[in-house]
Amino acid sequence: MSSSIYRFPNCFAKIVKMYQIVPATVGDVGLSAMRQCTPPKKKRVDRQGRRMIIAGLIGAALVIVAVASWCYYSASLSKADLLKTELLDLSKDGFVIRSQAGAVIFRMSFRSGSLDLDSCSKEGRILSCSRSGAGNLNFFIETVKPKDTVMCYRVRWEELEAYRAVEHAMSYNGSHWYGGAETWSQHWPIVFAGKQEPKPFITSDIYSNHQAFGGILERYWLSSNATAIKINDSVPFHLGWDENSKTLRFQARYDNSPYKSDPGQPLRAELSYRVCVGYDVTSIHKYMVRRYFNKPNKVPSEAVFRQPIWSTWALHKTAVNQEKVLTYASEIKKHGFNWSHLELDDRYTSGYGEFEFDPEKFPNASQMFQKFREDGFKVTLWTHPFVNYNSTNFGIGVERGLFVREPSGELPALIRWWNGIGGILDFTNPETRDWYASHLRILKNKYGIASFKFDAGETSYLPQQFSTLMPLQDPSVFTRRYTEMAIPFNDRAELRSGYQSQNISCFFRIIDRDSLWGYDLGLKSIIPTVLTISILGYQFILPDMIGGNAYPNRTEGHQGLPDRELYIRWLELSAFMPAMQFSIPPWVYDDEVVEIAKKFTALHETLVAPRVLELASEVLDTGDPIIRPLWWIATDDEASYKIDSQFLIGDDLMVAPVLEPGKQERDIYLPAGRWRSYKGEHFDKGPIHLTDYPVDLDEIAYFVWSG
Repeated sequence: MSSSIYRFPNCFAKIVKMYQIVPATVGDVGLSAMRQCTPPKKKRVDRQGRRMIIAGLIGAALVIVAVASWCYYSASLSKADLLKTELLDLSKDGFVIRSQAGAVIFRMSFRSGSLDLDSCSKEGRILSCSRSGAGNLNFFIETVKPKDTVMCYRVRWEELEAYRAVEHAMSYNGSHWYGGAETWSQHWPIVFAGKQEPKPFITSDIYSNHQAFGGILERYWLSSNATAIKINDSVPFHLGWDENSKTLRFQARYDNSPYKSDPGQPLRAELSYRVCVGYDVTSIHKYMVRRYFNKPNKVPSEAVFRQPIWSTWALHKTAVNQEKVLTYASEIKKHGFNWSHLELDDRYTSGYGEFEFDPEKFPNASQMFQKFREDGFKVTLWTHPFVNYNSTNFGIGVERGLFVREPSGELPALIRWWNGIGGILDFTNPETRDWYASHLRILKNKYGIASFKFDAGETSYLPQQFSTLMPLQDPSVFTRRYTEMAIPFNDRAELRSGYQSQNISCFFRIIDRDSLWGYDLGLKSIIPTVLTISILGYQFILPDMIGGNAYPNRTEGHQGLPDRELYIRWLELSAFMPAMQFSIPPWVYDDEVVEIAKKFTALHETLVAPRVLELASEVLDTGDPIIRPLWWIATDDEASYKIDSQFLIGDDLMVAPVLEPGKQERDIYLPAGRWRSYKGEHFDKGPIHLTDYPVDLDEIAYFVWSG
C-alpha cells in the first residue's frame, strides 16, 4: 500500500511535466499519462491513502485560488492606480477631488451613464475612456497645475450618438456656493429650493418670469471649499438641482433646447468644464477671474461714482412730459442736491421704435435741452431693442431685414414685451447695428445727449424658434451683442443684462426692485444680488432706484409711495454702493427725509466714492470685486460664509445696514482684526458678535479696518 501512496505524487508530477512538454490536447495527455501511472488493479489504496490524496487535491486547489486572488488583487491595485491623478479619484460613476489632507472637497456623479473602466487608460496627466454603459464616447480628465497653489482639472464627456444628453451631478452638500446668475429671490450663499429639472441657462427677465435665470449670468460657481467650476462656452448648457440630494445638475443637450449645433455637424452633446482647487476661496476666485473673465478697459464717468443719478421712471412712469421733467430738475436744484445726470426714461417718443421726441408731450425739446445745459444738467435717454408693429420704423425694419426672423428666415418674428407687440432688432446683423447706432448718434448730436440707458436685452425676449443673420449656437450671445451697442456711449451708459460682457466699460444695473423689505426683489435682495454679480465679474454696479420702483401691488407704503422707513434705510444702503440713483425724491416725504438724504449723498461723495474710484482703477487689471463678501478677508471663518446683510468696500470698510422694519438696532459680525466704528469705538479682538448694536434711523453702521 505504501508504494502506491508515494507513486501517485510522482504520477501527478509527471502529468504536470507532460503538460509542459507534450504537444497534444488536454484529453490526450491526461489519458496517456493515466495509462502509464495507473496502479495495479490488485493493489487498492486504503482509507488513509485516500485521505492523503484528497488533502493534496484540496491543498493544490487552495494554492490555485490564492495565486488567482493575488493576481486579481494586483490587477485591482494597478487599475486603482490607473484611475488616480494628482488629488482626483475616478470611478465608473463619477470622481472626487481631495484636499492635501485627504478630505473630499468636490464630488461629481455621472448621471447619463457609467464608464466602462476596461476602456480607460492613462497617459501622463490625462485619464481617458472610450466606452460607457450606453455606448461609445470620448471622455477625458486632464490635470493642469498652472501655479503652485492651484490645481485644475479639465473634464470632457462627449456622446458619439446624436441627441443623447450628457448629465453630471455636482454635490453641494457640506459647502457654500456662490455665483451663477441674478435671480428673483436672491440669497447669499445660493439657496437651491425644491427640485428643478435641467433648463436652459440663458439670460431672462426675472421680473416677468420669477422662475427664470436673470439678465446677468455667467457659467461660473465658487465654493467655500476653495473650489470653482467654469462650464465651457461651447456646451449647450442646462442647469437643474435637487434640494433633497443636495446636487446641482449640469446637463448638455440639443433635444428640446434653444441651443444649436454647428451647421452640418451631428447633434452630439458635449459636457466640458474646468474644476479648479486653490488654497482658499479668495485666492481661487482671483485666479479664475484673471484667467477666464473679460475685464473692462476703462473706468466710466467719475461723476456717476460721486453724485447721484436722478431718473424720471419711478416718479412719473410713462406719463413723463416736458413740463414734468423741467419741474423735476428745478426741484433737485431748489432742495440743494447735486447730480451726475438726469435720466429721461420711458415714453418720451411717440411710439416704441421711434427715435424722436413726441411733439405733444415735448412741444419744444430743443428749448428744454437748452435749459438743462444752462442749469448744468447732463441728460441720458432710455432706449431698447424693440420696434412695435405700429411704429413708423417697423416697415423700414422689415424691408431692410433688421429684425430677428422666423426659422424660415423670410418673415420677422413678432414678439410680445412689456410695452406691446413688435419685432426685436437682430444685433448679429451689421446693418442693424449701424442703423440702431446711427439713430442714437443723431439724438446725441441734435440735443447734446450724454448717453443712454439700454433696457432689456435678455434672451427670453427672443421667439422660441427664430433665426438671425449670424447663427446663434448659444442664445445668450444675443445679450452680448446687444451690450456691445453701449460701447460708443459707455462713459455714462447703463445696461441691465450681461453675458461675457464684463469688458463693456459701463454701469450694470440690477433688475427693477420692488418697494418691499424682503428677498423677492426687495431691500434685502440688494446685497446678495450685488455680491453675486460682483463675483461674476461685473463691478461698476447700479443698485437700482432708492426706495424701489413703486409699482402697484408691489409696494409697501401709502398713496403710491414706498414706506418712509423703507425709503430711508434704502437710501442709507445705496450711499455705500458704487453709485446712487434717485427717482422718487426725498422731498415728497418731509424735511427730515430731505436732511437725511443730504447727509448720505455727502457721505457717499466724501467717504465712499474715493475708495470706490481707487478700487475701480484696480478692476481694469485684476477684475476683483469693489463690493466684497466678508469671507474675502476671513477665508477660515465659517461664520463669514453665511452673512448676507453685511459687505466690504475693498478690504478695509465694512458696512452693516439695517434691513428690518421697525428696528433701530441690529446684530453685527466683525471678522478677526482691529476695527473702528463710525462712532469712534475700537474693537481689537475678534471675531466678535455685536448683539443689538444701536443704529438710529438716520444712521448706518460701518467700521474701518485699523490693523
